[in-house]
Amino acid sequence: MSINRNDLLQGTLDLLILRVLATGDRHGYSIAKRIEQVSGEIFAIQMGSLYPALHRLQAKAYITSEWGVTETKRKAKFYSLTPEGKQYVEAEESSWERFVLGMRNVLDNA
Repeated sequence: MSINRNDLLQGTLDLLILRVLATGDRHGYSIAKRIEQVSGEIFAIQMGSLYPALHRLQAKAYITSEWGVTETKRKAKFYSLTPEGKQYVEAEESSWERFVLGMRNVLDNA
């Protein structure tokens, strides 16, 4: 079974976004900055990738959104995790942990 790189990257971005939202509601720029910060600047999410991912996640009912005001007094759409999104995050985290363990085993022992 081959893994399509675009699917892998899309699934990775979705999980990163959902995992950040599991810690609380955030607007788009804040989501991107948090991913960058927590990853040690390994992941830099471009807005052109972030917003389509947010729309995709909202269409799947994993997140909801509502307008609010940022800490800098700007109007922005804030995203939050739904119960379905929380279940998805938990399942995907488990799957990714198995994937990483498998990769580590191959890289260390092949």
